[in-house]
Amino acid sequence: MFSWLASHLATLLIVLLLLGIVAGCIATILHGKKTGKSSCGCSCGHCPMSGACHKK
Repeated sequence: MFSWLASHLATLLIVLLLLGIVAGCIATILHGKKTGKSSCGCSCGHCPMSGACHKK
């Protein structure tokens, strides 16, 4: 078991790093949704969904 772990240590560290980055991105998106932020980049006049996201 330890020899397999030692031989694949670099791969495991890279996978753990990538999983951490993905988890951080998901957490940031969810936190933004909870606080009311959106991914809208303004200029809603040209957006086909402007009526759905910004109700007047």
